[in-house]
Amino acid sequence: MKYTQEMILKSPSGYCMPFEERDKEVEMTLGYGNQKHLDTGVEFFHHGVDFKAPRYLLSAIASGTVSGIGTDAIHGTYQIIRYGNYEVTYGHLSNILTNYGTSVKAGDIVSVSGDILHMEVRYNGEELNPLEFLTMIYGNIRSMQQQKKPFDPSDFITIDADFHTKFDADKTEIEELLLRFFPVYMTDLNSGQYLLPSRTEQSLRNVLTMASIKNYFFETMPSMENPMGLGRKSIPLAEKVQNLLIADFLNYLALCHNTYLSTWNEQLKKKSMNKQ
Repeated sequence: MKYTQEMILKSPSGYCMPFEERDKEVEMTLGYGNQKHLDTGVEFFHHGVDFKAPRYLLSAIASGTVSGIGTDAIHGTYQIIRYGNYEVTYGHLSNILTNYGTSVKAGDIVSVSGDILHMEVRYNGEELNPLEFLTMIYGNIRSMQQQKKPFDPSDFITIDADFHTKFDADKTEIEELLLRFFPVYMTDLNSGQYLLPSRTEQSLRNVLTMASIKNYFFETMPSMENPMGLGRKSIPLAEKVQNLLIADFLNYLALCHNTYLSTWNEQLKKKSMNKQ
């Protein structure tokens, strides 16, 4: 399916992962999609994912309503919870702790897994890979956590292990300058005290237009942390945008605070002053 920004799940109570694995990584025993039976070698399509989660307490992921409870040959004892346009199924349960029609909030304990947890996700009735949905939920959790903490320059400098800019050599000093000047930089931008140079604005428009033409947006399911659904394919785009944004921040420091990177010589300082 084609992802859109509308797929970001809104939840007044916040977000929570289905269960918490302590002291080790979550182990997935069977993935989504075409699979091969370990014993018979017969290929089949798996409509969800299975996690090794024996007798784990399972939580509601967001604000929602229990919309289904039952038992069948495929899912065993199962529970369905609707979150907006999403329906999430927990299967192979040993116990269900919330009744049909119950309203739940993120983090509410709703059921207990059996030897494994089988999980399926649908959006407007269309099946999704649950791992992509959980990635969106994790991104929402991170975004909300970041909103409650002070500005972190590392969020401005890098977004991926393979992400680099032409300012990498001065990263530490730029982070120090961001901690000192970034709030006033944003204030001056919003108030009109500092205007984005027209050439920078046009460059940003060109980069984003080209990214749209190349389908860089919504490569992955969008989240609050990644609302455009940028994936690994978009790293060159992110690098270009970050280069432009960092260069403009340094341009602002030069014009408004007469402050430069310590590695800049006089020629670079003059070039920066002439960018307007």
